[in-house]
Amino acid sequence: MNMALDALSDVDDEALLVLFANGDADAARSLNLRLTPRAFAQAMRMLNNRAEAEDVAQEAMMRLWKIAPDWRQGEAKVTTWLYRVVANLCTDRLRRQRSIGIDAIPEPEDDKASAADGIQDAARIKALYAALDDLPERQRQAVVLRHIEGLGNPEIAEAMEISTEAVESLTARGKRALSALLKGRRDELGYSDD
Repeated sequence: MNMALDALSDVDDEALLVLFANGDADAARSLNLRLTPRAFAQAMRMLNNRAEAEDVAQEAMMRLWKIAPDWRQGEAKVTTWLYRVVANLCTDRLRRQRSIGIDAIPEPEDDKASAADGIQDAARIKALYAALDDLPERQRQAVVLRHIEGLGNPEIAEAMEISTEAVESLTARGKRALSALLKGRRDELGYSDD
């Protein structure tokens, strides 16, 4: 990383966005390096398709650059805005996929290691995502943002445009549903009651 980007590493996202809007290319690079991996990770979790997730992350970042000149400081965190945009883009793609038909969607690539632990982890992840797919869309989104992305309830509420109480309800119901969906698979997935 060059010195200009090093100097921006302690600058918060909102300030970087304002700097970018004022023509600072280093601020744009710094913000891009910071936020694109987050956008991609969220999209990957929601879509389970690398190419689609890359497209969503790129589209979300393009939208961020377009709104930069009009950014109203203090109204929302940049990351919250970005999570909302990524979630909406993913939801749109999932709706289109469902209208295409499940058989038309290729199986996701599996690039996990072939060691026993890698196989076990892959089975656990596959079971989790299969169970997440069985949740209602809003519950799935709340659970992913809370327990996979690690966002707090107020940030999730803002990203999903609902109340904090609704987030708590969605995540609680989602966790209960996941637990029920995965309960009969504890032994198969290598979990014991020890």
